Amino acid sequence: MTDQMMWQPSAARVAAANLTAFAARAGLPADYARIHRWSIEQPEAFWSLLWDFCAVRGEKGGVVLADGDKMPGARWFPEARLNYAQNLLRRRDDGAALVFWGEDKLMRRMGRGDLYRRVARLALAMKNEGVVAGDVVAAYMPNMPETLITLLAASAIGAVFTSASPDFGVQGVLDRFGQVNPKLLFVADGYYYNGKTLDSLDKVKEIADGLPSVQKTIVARYTRKEGHDVAAIRGGTMLRAFVDPYRWQTELEFEQLPFDHPLYILYSSGTTGVPKCIVHGAGGALLQHLKEHRLQSDVKPGDKLFYFTTCGWMMWNWLVSGLASDATLLLYDGSPFVGRGNILFDYAVAEGMTHFGTSAKFIDACAKIGLKPGATHDLSSLRAMFSTGSPLAPDSFDYVYQSIKADLQLASISGGTDIVSCFVLGNPLGPVWRGEIQCAGLGMAVDVFDDAAKPIAGEKGELVCTRPFPSMPVRFWNDADGAKYRAAYFERFPGVWCHGDFAEKTAHGGFVIHGRSDALLKPGGVRIGTAEIYRQVEKLPEVLESIVIGQDWDHDVRVVLFVKLQDGSTLDEELIKRIKETIRANTTPRHVPAKVLQVADIPRTKSGKIVELAVREVVHGRPVKNSEALANPEALELFRDRPELAD
Repeated sequence: MTDQMMWQPSAARVAAANLTAFAARAGLPADYARIHRWSIEQPEAFWSLLWDFCAVRGEKGGVVLADGDKMPGARWFPEARLNYAQNLLRRRDDGAALVFWGEDKLMRRMGRGDLYRRVARLALAMKNEGVVAGDVVAAYMPNMPETLITLLAASAIGAVFTSASPDFGVQGVLDRFGQVNPKLLFVADGYYYNGKTLDSLDKVKEIADGLPSVQKTIVARYTRKEGHDVAAIRGGTMLRAFVDPYRWQTELEFEQLPFDHPLYILYSSGTTGVPKCIVHGAGGALLQHLKEHRLQSDVKPGDKLFYFTTCGWMMWNWLVSGLASDATLLLYDGSPFVGRGNILFDYAVAEGMTHFGTSAKFIDACAKIGLKPGATHDLSSLRAMFSTGSPLAPDSFDYVYQSIKADLQLASISGGTDIVSCFVLGNPLGPVWRGEIQCAGLGMAVDVFDDAAKPIAGEKGELVCTRPFPSMPVRFWNDADGAKYRAAYFERFPGVWCHGDFAEKTAHGGFVIHGRSDALLKPGGVRIGTAEIYRQVEKLPEVLESIVIGQDWDHDVRVVLFVKLQDGSTLDEELIKRIKETIRANTTPRHVPAKVLQVADIPRTKSGKIVELAVREVVHGRPVKNSEALANPEALELFRDRPELAD
């Protein structure tokens, strides 16, 4: 890491920022550190003002926080009544609600009034199918408009929404939906990926057969095939037929529900067992997303908000809430490397994208293949770029500012499915420092603890949150006494949320994430974050990506690094030497791997995260409990019984 400022907002940009206006309402200057301190010290005042500033539709009630000294156990806005969908559908004019690209095969636009009417029809169809508040509605769908419409229709009547992307295998879907007993299952006929048309209906038939709770399976047409035979699917009907009896419905009655009424169920990655079913409340998700969009990302009415995500990743849930900030959603489904990697930048130009969200791996891949979108595309409308999924390496900061755009807020963000939002993220009022996440989120008492639960700075430790916040999960599904919930987050430090990230606070008030705590390497007892090694290895032009694990060896742990190389590159002794020298020169001798091995592929989750724990299990000859959670489970075999690891 270097002490290098990459970007500083102009005085005009700071003056025009939503956060500056919010601070003025609180009687504070446009000073992020002061605003953050106030938001932590006076949480009731902060979250109440946020409700008012964002004009949340609903009844706030007279109490902001009850049992605020309990974690878990605090209750936010216990007297409030609201509806999530009502806040996203607050406008019914002809303004653009969304634009959708299905790779380069399909493009659609939808106005706000049209979106409202489609949601109204589907909500009534669900009601007449017997769906009531608290019932679960599931979607096994691509990132297409109908998925968003399904979420909003379910939320409007108080049903609980859950989703998985169509690249999940049958067992992966059943491991998730089978735990929550959905009443309706929404699916698409297929999807596009990397120029290919992939059919979903054979898998849908198996999934419907494996979910006895499902009364109807509703099929949306996406791949433009005519004459679908859905009769073979249990409860099968086409979406058009399902809503057609209500085609004249234009009004929508929103159920007014408690703040913590379940909005959706998200799932842990599930690579070490059956996924946990994490229930999020409507009020907490809405307020947290409004804060992160308007205050931390400076999303304004009419902005074009994009995130490259599937419907199996929490960033999709984060993205769609952008409607509550009067943004136009830019939805994309398919491979980001159609058109030699340019399609997302083509999309940015075509639609005047203002906020571009993606993964750290995408940014690194663009650098590796030599894309220079700043030279080939007019990105004048782009104000902010978000990156998550894994830590963003310092070299990727260089690439963004040199090859994408120099005047840009680059917000590396980190949080997770567990909170459907961020602990640490962007600050539109302050500078971007190379290799650092800008700040802790407003209202989030984020800190870094050592093993003795003492706050530390400039050292690596556990990322924690010491006070309650509204987007904590309401509960886990099928966890009546809350034991699994408490064990997941509060076992390490009682009364403090321990997130499972190995992190460091910087001198600038920012953060660096060094990897997941459960993937820490401990050679000789020294704790090493995996991201520290990735940052060095992936600087080398020959290395596309890498994965590192600790192998139990000779009563200790040795570091083993696997690398996937560019086509035409070979892992010879010279390259191994350069890899080790690069790591040693920029970290410590403890970081240097004992073994460096080549693999053709690296296993990852559906959301693109590499899975160190699964690889570690395979290397040690132990079973991987849920390979269905992986996008490419066959890659695990590349790590099994490697003779190089037997000596």
